[in-house]
Amino acid sequence: MSEAQYALSVKQPWATLLVRGLKTVEVRRWPTARRGPILIHAAQVSADDPAIWALLPDDLRDQARVVGGVIGQCELTGCVAYRTVEDFAADRPRHLNFAEWFQPPVLYGFTVAEATPLPFRPYPGWLRFFPVHAETPRRSRRGGRPPIAGTLFPDL
Repeated sequence: MSEAQYALSVKQPWATLLVRGLKTVEVRRWPTARRGPILIHAAQVSADDPAIWALLPDDLRDQARVVGGVIGQCELTGCVAYRTVEDFAADRPRHLNFAEWFQPPVLYGFTVAEATPLPFRPYPGWLRFFPVHAETPRRSRRGGRPPIAGTLFPDL
């Protein structure tokens, strides 16, 4: 990676399901106009709901235990709005979330394609989309997030 690419941090096992093409929509509470290639970052904290882990094929369990870095890439192709629980439930084969997780008034689904796993690369995550540079930033002495150019990371 010679210049910054953008990543989206996703809890495991969702991140592994995305990079393996088993999940093609990532659900968020906010929309995005971003399109194009993005990196998938496995968040430092994994989902703790056993129902989510039950969606994961046994042969991917070890991969889904990897956290705190980039694990794959995909093409962000669109953003759909789910305004009713019925619409959200109808798209479950793509996002894998349970209908009861719908939160009015709207949830957004980031549609992805061409997902590809990459060798694990440790990297600090962040909210929304964030830049990933060739060099891993160092953490400050206070243990906070390392400084990255700019303090706001727009979704656009």
